[in-house]
Amino acid sequence: MTMLKIPALKIKQGPKRELYSFAIKGKAIQDIAAISRVKREQNNLAGYQRPEVSSHINEIARYLESDNPMIPNAIVIAFDDRVSFTALTEDGTFGELNIPLVEGDNPKPGWVVDGQQRSAALREADCGEFQMPVSAFITNDSQEQREQFILVNSTKPLPKGLIYELLPFTDTKLARPLQKKRFPAKLLDELNYQPSSPMYQMIKTATNPDGKIKDNSILKLIESSLSEGALYRFRDPETGEGDIESMFTLLCNYWGAISEVFPDAWNVNPKDSRLMHGAGISAMGHVMDAIYDRYHSETHDELVSKEQFKQDLELLRPYCKWTNGYWDFGVDHKVKWNELQNISKDLQTLTNHLLRKYRNEVWR
Repeated sequence: MTMLKIPALKIKQGPKRELYSFAIKGKAIQDIAAISRVKREQNNLAGYQRPEVSSHINEIARYLESDNPMIPNAIVIAFDDRVSFTALTEDGTFGELNIPLVEGDNPKPGWVVDGQQRSAALREADCGEFQMPVSAFITNDSQEQREQFILVNSTKPLPKGLIYELLPFTDTKLARPLQKKRFPAKLLDELNYQPSSPMYQMIKTATNPDGKIKDNSILKLIESSLSEGALYRFRDPETGEGDIESMFTLLCNYWGAISEVFPDAWNVNPKDSRLMHGAGISAMGHVMDAIYDRYHSETHDELVSKEQFKQDLELLRPYCKWTNGYWDFGVDHKVKWNELQNISKDLQTLTNHLLRKYRNEVWR
C-alpha cells in the first residue's frame, strides 16, 4: 500500500488530545478523506454531514478559480488509527503524518468533519496546485467525530449587518452573493456617513446602533432600484457598480425632499412613523423610481432635482398616513397607520397603493 508522508506539526491540547496541522494540495483531500453523510440505518443514526449545497460549492469554486484566492480556515479531518505520526524533532512537535492511500472501494482513512463544501469545491475547481490547510485528529470513535462536528458548526455566525458594513472596505473578489452586496453597501455607507446626506447617521448599523432605519431596508431599496429603477441608468452592466456620485446625489435629492414634505414622520422612531419602518422605506423606494420615470426621457437626462421630487410628493402627501389615521386601500380595506408590518403582503399592498395614487392623482 502506498503511504503518503506529509510534514505536520503536532499540537498538544487536552491531556489526551493531539491535533495535527498540515497543508495538502486541495485536490488530494478526496484521496485521503470521505464524507460521512447523515442517514438512518434502520433505527440507528449514522454519519453526521448534511447534503452538499451545489450553489455554495459553485460559488467557492468560482472564487478558487479567481486570480488570487485564499482560504485561511482549515478543513478538519478525523483519521482512523491507520494514520500515524512520526516525530522528527527532539521535542516531538514536528514530524510526518503517515497516511495510507487506499485503492478501489476500500474505506479511506479520514472523514471530513468540517469543510465538506470547501473540499467539494476544491475537487470541482480548476485550481491546480492550490494548497489547503488541514487540522486533523486521530480517533476510531464515530461519536467523537460527531461531537467535534457539532462543536465546530454550533458557533454563532457573524451578524449580516457587520458583514455588510465591512464590505465597502474590501477590494478582493468575494463569493457572488457578497460581491453583489458590495456596491449597494458602499452607497449605504455614503448615505449614512456623508454629512450632506439627509440620512446622515440615521441608518442602524454595527457601528451606529442608535440609527432609526434598518440597514437591510436601505440595502433592499438600493438593490431594487439598481436592478430596474432609477439607479439602473447609472449602473455599469459589466461590473454591476456604476456612477456612485450621481446615484448618491439622486438619493439625496429624493430623501431630502421626503424629509421636508413629511417632517413629522422623518427621523423619529419606527414605532412612531411607518415612513421610517421597513414598509415605508420599501414603498417609497418604488415611488422614487416612478417619479424618476416621469421626469426622465431620452432628451432629458439631467438628474431629477429635489424641487421636482418635492413637487410630486406634496401632491401624494394626502394619501400617506405615516403617523396617524387609516390607510385607505379601497372598499372595505382600511388599515390603521401602525398596523402595516414588514412582511411581503403589507409591503406589496402599500407599494401598490402609493404607486396607484401617484399615477392617477399626480402623474395624470
